[in-house]
Amino acid sequence: MAVKPTDPWNTCLNTTLEQEDKEIFQIVENEKLRQWSGLELIASENFTSQAVIEANGTALTNKYSEGLPGARYYGGNEFIDELEQLCRARALAAFGLDPEQWGVNVQPYSGSTANFAALTALIQPQDRLMGLDLPSGGHLTHGYQTNKKKISSSSIYFQSMPYQVNPETGFIDYKRLEENAALFRPKLLICGASAYPREFEYDTMRKIADQHGAYLMCDMAHISGLIAGKQAHSPFDFCDVVTTTTHKTLRGPRAGLIFFRRNRGDDLENRVNQAVFPSCQGGPHNNTIAAVAVALKQAGSPEFQQYAKQVIANAQKLAECLTGYGYKLASGGTDNHLVLWDLKPQKLTGSKVERICDMVHITINKNSIAGDKSAVTPGGVRLGTNALTSRSMKEDDMVKVAEYLHRIVSIALRIQDKAGSKLMKDFVAACDGDEEIAQLKKEVVEFARTYPMPGFDPTTIKASVTF
Repeated sequence: MAVKPTDPWNTCLNTTLEQEDKEIFQIVENEKLRQWSGLELIASENFTSQAVIEANGTALTNKYSEGLPGARYYGGNEFIDELEQLCRARALAAFGLDPEQWGVNVQPYSGSTANFAALTALIQPQDRLMGLDLPSGGHLTHGYQTNKKKISSSSIYFQSMPYQVNPETGFIDYKRLEENAALFRPKLLICGASAYPREFEYDTMRKIADQHGAYLMCDMAHISGLIAGKQAHSPFDFCDVVTTTTHKTLRGPRAGLIFFRRNRGDDLENRVNQAVFPSCQGGPHNNTIAAVAVALKQAGSPEFQQYAKQVIANAQKLAECLTGYGYKLASGGTDNHLVLWDLKPQKLTGSKVERICDMVHITINKNSIAGDKSAVTPGGVRLGTNALTSRSMKEDDMVKVAEYLHRIVSIALRIQDKAGSKLMKDFVAACDGDEEIAQLKKEVVEFARTYPMPGFDPTTIKASVTF
């Protein structure tokens, strides 16, 4: 059958990105070069596989599929139904869950939307919840608010009281949590964190939740890959609902999942599904669901277990090296993929160290430490080893990374003295033309480029910038 010619107004529909939009193409290529040329130490980021990237860029993005498999609001969803059912099955398999006992919704656009949908399903507006405080390593969506402002929608629409870490030990103060829960009487208790380097005591939190007839929810976004890789304790033994992102340690695309217990008599399955759609979002992103399914298949492999084990080994080696340089770490070390580094003893802010790191192509993020007053100029930084492990780095490489970080602190202290001011603009100005920064940048780029790059071939990059 002969194919009809394309109408003039549709000629752009079958040209490559490079041909059609050189500006966007160039930004993509420049970002590829940045990723390959640096050391990615942000604990919430990772490098996903080529197969995941391919799945995320498919024609599945064209299809609307509001509703659930077998009950869509649009026609033409037979293959989308097959896709979503496969993704569900792979999600349960990746975490070793019995489909008779657990279900999963794979439609959330992100971890934050998954969390709000879970809250919508579990409790009513103005009900009480307790989550780990942001300065103690919690996440914004766990009810964070300040003395002056309700920051997250979870604090705007629900009554929130945080629990915290012991400022001396860096570990969650479960005794104080239990005491405060007895006064606050929450309907929902949230475990999980954004910057907590230790395991949660899920059994303890289950006991506290049961004292008040509360639901127990875990946001395992940061450690889901470690749990799938059988290197971290599983929250599924104790929790009613478990949410997660699908990137971070799970190494998939940016999306979210909500797992829920079945056959409890409180209809959690329908409540969660209703909360996702139509309560909190519209049609699912089917291309992303396909990419999630690919990542979940990979997460179920023996090789992924080896990856997860190496992630923790790398984090613990990095922590050991930093401690060896005399630095203070929150809780004194780590059980997972992240290290929370307290820079207050050096009289440095995390924002200044982050800025020097950016200049030398090491990507980290400033982070609050227990007792901090400002999230803009916090007293620490958060480091994660999941992305570097995806580039095949091991313990010996963490020794080199720690050396770079130590040199950065020395540079930051010297620049801070030179600037003679606490203002960031003066600090940045004092960095201009610094030879030690330039030399360290050169070393970091050369080091980073000796390691493989997941997802794309660095020899094919067409960047318009140089590092």
